[in-house]
This record gives sequence, C-alpha cells and structure tokens, in this order.
Amino acid sequence: MSVRSRDRLGGRAAIVGIGATEFSKDSGRSELKLAVEAVGAALEDAGLTAADVDGMVTFTMDTNPEITVAQAAGMGELSFFSRIHYGGGAACATVQQAALAVAAGVAEVVVCYRAFNERSGRRFGSGVQQREPSAEGAALGWALPFGLLTPASWVAMAAQRYLHTYGLTPDVFGHVAVMDRKYAATNPAAYFHGKPITLEDHAASRWIVEPLRLLDCCQETDGAQAIVVTSAERARDLRRPPAVIVAAAQGAGRAQEQMTSFYRDDLRGLPETGVVAKQLWRTSGLGPSDIDVGILYDHFTPFVLMQLEEFGFCGPGEAADFVAGEGLPLNTHGGQLGEAYLHGMNGIAEAVRQVRGTSVNQVPGVARTLVTAGTGVPTSGLILGAYG
Repeated sequence: MSVRSRDRLGGRAAIVGIGATEFSKDSGRSELKLAVEAVGAALEDAGLTAADVDGMVTFTMDTNPEITVAQAAGMGELSFFSRIHYGGGAACATVQQAALAVAAGVAEVVVCYRAFNERSGRRFGSGVQQREPSAEGAALGWALPFGLLTPASWVAMAAQRYLHTYGLTPDVFGHVAVMDRKYAATNPAAYFHGKPITLEDHAASRWIVEPLRLLDCCQETDGAQAIVVTSAERARDLRRPPAVIVAAAQGAGRAQEQMTSFYRDDLRGLPETGVVAKQLWRTSGLGPSDIDVGILYDHFTPFVLMQLEEFGFCGPGEAADFVAGEGLPLNTHGGQLGEAYLHGMNGIAEAVRQVRGTSVNQVPGVARTLVTAGTGVPTSGLILGAYG
C-alpha cells in the first residue's frame, strides 16, 4: 500500500495462533528461553507444529535471532525472515510483514515474536546510554544536552503542548490510566490483576517529568509474546477461529524522528499515526464507527488521547472526554499500563481474543478490532476481523 492508494492485502491472511509466557518483573530465564516458550504456546494454540513454520518476523531490538529461535524451537528450513525497526512501532508491522509473505507465497506459516527481560535486564525507560555514533545520535544531540534523556521526558514535551493548546490540565491523562487498570484488575494474566486505581490515585502519584506522573507511564516487563499467521484459506481448517487481517499499514510522518520530533510544525498530534489511520481506513473501506474494540499503544497516556484524535474517533482536544465517557471499549486486557509492556505484541493478542470471543473482558458482538503500535516513532497498525 502507498500513502496514495488502496492495497490488495486485506483478507488474504489471518492470525491463527497466539501464545505468551507469564508477565513478570524477573523471569529468571534467558530471553531466548522466553521466546521459545511463547512460540511453542502460539503454535499449540493454532494446532500447528514447529515443522509447519517456514517464516519468522521480529523486532530489530530483539536479542533472539530468527535462526536461533528456529533451531531452539525445533523448526526446519525457513524461506522468509524479517526484522522491523523503531521499537514498539514495529508491533503491528511484524504481522503486516508476515501477511505480505503469506499473500505472496513466499512462506506458508509465519511466526511473529518479541521477547525480553525489560525489567530485570535492559530497561528501555532508562533512556539513551552508551550509544555508538550514528545519524540518529546526531539528531539526539539537539535534545540530550538540555536534559531530555528518557522516553518520558521526550513525550512530556508533546504532552505539555497538547495541554496548553486545549486549555487542559494533567488530570485528563488519568482517564486513560484508570481505564487500563480497570480492565487489568479483572485479567488474571495482568501484572496489576486485582489492582484498579481511581482518578485520585492518579493525581496523587509522583511526578516523573511534568506533566507526566508515575501512573501515566507504562510498566517494565519480562516476558514474550508470539503470533502465528497463515493464509485465510488454511486458517479455516485450524484449531481456533481465525482473526482475519482486514488491513495493515506502516507510517512515518514528515520530519519524523524517534520520540524527539520537536521541530515539526505542530506538536499537538501524532502525524505518523495519522498516516497509518488514512491507510487503514482507505484500504478497509471502514471508519471509526465500524470498530468494536480499540487496542491502542499506551506507553504513555497522552499519546492514547492523540491516537484517538488522529483516527477520527473524536475531535482535537476531545479525547479525554471520549475515554471518560467510554465512547469505545479500549485496551480490554489492561494495556501496557496494566497487563504488561511487551512492545505492543500482547495488545495484538488481545485483539485476536476479542474477535474469537474469548477475552476475559469480552465485548459482546465484536466483528472488528483496531490495533496500534508504538507512537512518537515510525509506527504501524492493524484492523482484524472475524472470519466469514
């Protein structure tokens, strides 16, 4: 798909298996072990074996090479393998790459995976450390000397501008945090199972970087998630009801950087998300009113509000009221604030469960789900639908 035309991918591939490890703060095992466990669980869910797999997709940030996971999981020959850049922005793009390979006949069964010890090992929230010289590093040189060292500080710049423009206060971000934790509280897989919060709890949490409080920032997690993609035709004969890939897209905006796009004309929104939204709506022929559940990437609460506005669920500056009024079921697994931070891959799994009708927080009559990936970076998105 180009940014100017409709593509022909929709409906040709489906997600047929999902699997994950437990979500923890100290897994006690290697990232390779986590990856293999999640891949095995996803194949079991699909009713397939390692021998059926001939393609793999992951993130450039994953420490587990495709060939190593394939060997450890007992797979045979691979005809396709790919890695997607830009951290959490890669999540939905892994599924897009898998679907493209399947639709083109390059592979028949593709496994997407992400595994890390992000809490007990390398913590992305700690920011930029020990980087090699690069073009990206040169760009960061305009922000780091002035104290903008961490993802929270980068997001805070855009969040502050958003609040100023629309005459809002930081309390509006609390609606996202409360919503996520409400669903996490009833999800046994969530790290914050049984631990809902209130708007008062949000307002009382300590500042991280104004206007962001602790409860505006996602948790850090050890764990892994895997997803199995195959053709729509083959999907109909497998163990679980498939989630058809109705549309998939990637997007980068003008003057795009990784989390530090401070020299854009406007800091009030997320142009990369806007690119993805236009492509998903154009290709699927759908619009906001056709979506039954939204799984929106929530590493920081302000960017959930901006995503809702970019996708047209509400007008500029209106997203906090939209969330407070429960205009759309969102992040029914608890999101990355409540369930786990798995670079968005666990959100894709929840979207599949909603289509299957098996979520612990099931929304009645779900036909289509929207999933987004990391924001503030080049990103991606999916619309998943029920088969038939």
